[in-house]
Amino acid sequence: MGLPVDVRDLLASGAQMQKDRDLPVRVVVLLEPGAPDELLDAVRKHVRPQTANATVQVEVVEPGVEFAYEPGVDAVIAVCGPGSPDLRRAIDPARTRAVPVVLLGMGESGDALSAALAHPLGDTIVYPDAERVAAHELADWFVDRLGHKRLALAHNFVFIRREVASDAVRTTAWQNALIGGVTIIPGADMPLMTANQAKMVLQIAAAYGERLGPERVSELAAVVGGGFALRTIARQMLTAVPGLGWAIKAGIGYSGTIAMGKAAIAYFEKGVDFSEVMKHVGAARDSVMSRARKMRGKGGTAALPGPAPVLPPAPEQPEAAVAGE
Repeated sequence: MGLPVDVRDLLASGAQMQKDRDLPVRVVVLLEPGAPDELLDAVRKHVRPQTANATVQVEVVEPGVEFAYEPGVDAVIAVCGPGSPDLRRAIDPARTRAVPVVLLGMGESGDALSAALAHPLGDTIVYPDAERVAAHELADWFVDRLGHKRLALAHNFVFIRREVASDAVRTTAWQNALIGGVTIIPGADMPLMTANQAKMVLQIAAAYGERLGPERVSELAAVVGGGFALRTIARQMLTAVPGLGWAIKAGIGYSGTIAMGKAAIAYFEKGVDFSEVMKHVGAARDSVMSRARKMRGKGGTAALPGPAPVLPPAPEQPEAAVAGE
C-alpha cells in the first residue's frame, strides 16, 4: 500500500528532522554551595549528553568570581541552595544576553527563591521531590523555552524525549481534530490527516534516535496509510448522526492520532526498532477503528472514541555523572 501523501514532502520532512536533531546543544550547569545533595544527584543522573553534538559545562559558584559565558550557550541550569548574591551575579550575564536561565530548588514553593534572585517565577522550578524537579519539570521547561531545538534536546538528553514526543502527539491530534471538524469537501481531509500522522511518527522516531532515511517510507505506508479507514468510517457516520458529523470526524481524527502516537512512544521507550513499533502503532489504530465501527452500529449514540490508555511511567535512567564534573 502506498502512502496517500506526497512522498517527496515526507522525505523532505524526514531530512529536515534529521538536521534539526543534529543541531549543537550547549548547556551550562551552575552549582551553588548548599544545594541539596539529592537535587545534585538527580541533575547528575539526567543532564547527561548522548552525542558529541551536546556539551554540558559544570561550574561551581564561588564568592567574588565573575562568570563569563561563551557564545553559543543555549541554556543555563542553576542548581540552587539558599539563592545567594553570588549566584545572582553568576546568572546575571546570561540574563543580560537573553540566554534562558532556569532555577532548580527544593521546597514547597519557588516564591522565595524567585524573589531572592530577582528571577521570573515561570523560570523557577521548586518542588519537594528532586526527581520531579530535575526530570519531569525540567523537561517541560526545555521544550517550552528551546522549542526550536526540541529534537536535538531529545536526541541528546534521555529525560526530555517523552515530553518532546508527547508534545508532537498532542499538537498533531488537535490539528487532525480541527481538519476533521471543519473540512467541507468530502475526502479532502484524508491526505492532510494522514500526512500529519506520518510526520508525527517520524518526529517521535527522531526524538528516540531512529534513522529517518527513505527506508522508513515503506514502513510508514503499511500503517499510516490505513488511516484512510478511519476517515471512511467517519464519513459513513455523517448520515447516521445528522448535524453531529463534524464532531464525530473530529473525535475520530483526534482519538486515532492520540492512540497511534502513544503506541509509538511506549514501544520506542522499550528500545524496539522502527519496524516493530509500526506493528503496535497499527494495532492502536485498529483499536480506534473497532470502537468507531461499534459506535456506527449503535447509530452514533455511543460516546466518541476516547484516547489510548495513559502511558506507563518513564523507565529509570542509569546513574551517570554530569559531563565535565
